[in-house]
Amino acid sequence: MQTLTTRVVMAGVFFGAVIALALSVAFSWTDTLAGGAGGGEGKLTEAAQQAFHSPPGTCLTWTAKDASDAHAVPCEQAHLFEVTTVVDIGAKYPQQAPFPSLEQWQDIAQQQCNSDVRPYLGHPLDPYGKLTTNLLRPTSAQWSQGDRQLRCGLQFAGPGGTLQPTTGAAKTQDQSMVWAPGTCLALVGKGVGDPVDCSKPHSYEIIATLDLASHFKDGYPKLDDQKSWLDTECNKAVKDYTGSTDLSSKKLTLGWDSREQESWDAGSTKVNCKVAATLPDGSGFQAVTGSVKGGSSGSSGQQQSSPPSSGGGN
Repeated sequence: MQTLTTRVVMAGVFFGAVIALALSVAFSWTDTLAGGAGGGEGKLTEAAQQAFHSPPGTCLTWTAKDASDAHAVPCEQAHLFEVTTVVDIGAKYPQQAPFPSLEQWQDIAQQQCNSDVRPYLGHPLDPYGKLTTNLLRPTSAQWSQGDRQLRCGLQFAGPGGTLQPTTGAAKTQDQSMVWAPGTCLALVGKGVGDPVDCSKPHSYEIIATLDLASHFKDGYPKLDDQKSWLDTECNKAVKDYTGSTDLSSKKLTLGWDSREQESWDAGSTKVNCKVAATLPDGSGFQAVTGSVKGGSSGSSGQQQSSPPSSGGGN
């Protein structure tokens, strides 16, 4: 998985950069693929050229922190980015135009990438789902040489900014923002971060995934109807998951997701049941250490002062 650092461009230069819109993040890949030693942009390798010039439908992945091993893979394999369209912005940004700032790149991506997602997928993009639009752009050196081609694409970024691998072409994926049972999500301030080992302090532990469509077969259910059904089913699920552990004795609370109409219309009908320890004033979460299966503790005394995370999938 590749961690994105807010408003920081990773050291080194590669063939392009991804602009993570929702997170206000940019990262560039290192010039090691070009044989550089950190002193500037070297000649791009064939692998780098091929990755940057990938056509729509190409899936890309990497494992190195600096993404120096980025390459195309079949979409049936785990990947981090899927190219959806190629855009040329030369008409609006002629040869003498300065290299855009991060904020300008975000505006460009919103203008150029969002409108083409639905035709590419063949159905709506869930505005609350796991997939978000992103942008692969030229480097400043390529820009100065007149390169104005952009690759729009889709990715799955966790609440804290870590790119999560997905499997299968985007148009075939379930967009529901859910995590596998047994996943623990980090505590960031008083809010939710990316997956961590459950032995580490965390906010939520996912205990079940349920499909609303298995019960509500006649269309989108009202939020109150979702709540009523999930109250029953998540309580059953947590007993199965924990062996009937008394959550209140551990100062843990059972919760669940709900789905908006827009998500339902995009095919996102799955939700998570999860447990957490909330702060007494209800302003966020306290740290939980260990899995609820194995006798997790509630508040670890690590109360946080920063505001809750605004990341999705909380």
